[in-house]
Amino acid sequence: MKVLVVEDDRKVIGDISLCLKVRYSEVTIVSAAEGLKGIEMVETESPDLVMVDSSLPDIDALDLIERIREFSDVPLIMLCEVDTDMDRAKGLEAGADEYIIKPFGPIELLAHIRALLRRTQGLGFKPGRLVSIGELTINFATHEAFLSGRRVKLTPVEYNLLSELVRNEGRVLTHRVLMEKVWGSEYADECSFIKKYIYRLRSKLESDASKPQMILTERGIGYRFIKPT
Repeated sequence: MKVLVVEDDRKVIGDISLCLKVRYSEVTIVSAAEGLKGIEMVETESPDLVMVDSSLPDIDALDLIERIREFSDVPLIMLCEVDTDMDRAKGLEAGADEYIIKPFGPIELLAHIRALLRRTQGLGFKPGRLVSIGELTINFATHEAFLSGRRVKLTPVEYNLLSELVRNEGRVLTHRVLMEKVWGSEYADECSFIKKYIYRLRSKLESDASKPQMILTERGIGYRFIKPT
């Protein structure tokens, strides 16, 4: 496993490296002190996990995450020194998959990493399982989605959200259930930004996102995935 840490504090990088090497003996740590260099390294190093500090000297962290998401769906953790509902929502909306407050302990850090890797790398499906619903096909082994045979580029959060909806085709999933399944139980009560992810999915999957045929809104309750007619 290769982990890219975009952080200008060498002590934080050292602490992260130590934690990861204790848990994952085969891990390789690469780092960048500047955000623009970090973007470049996402492309050149092909990391399995990226950790981004919220305060970088050359670029706003939210802009950095959005730029990474333009070309990569790598699992991404945002490291922050403040913790407000607004900051957390902005980070997740930008494309972060997890949110960790500094300073953090090794047990907390590893728990977040394990939870994220579990959500993005293993959803409990048998290798090679394919599910086709109309023109949409999901390969649960490779975490890929295809629409009319063409691969749809999804971030880990978008893929996990879609897979939960598809696994429960025809059933209404509440906002809280989706938050717990996709983001984790600690985010269960923070449902305000889920609409943005649903809109992103609809924009990528529906012929007209304003008139969805697959991902339906159950007003005040949640969402339901159905096979388009």
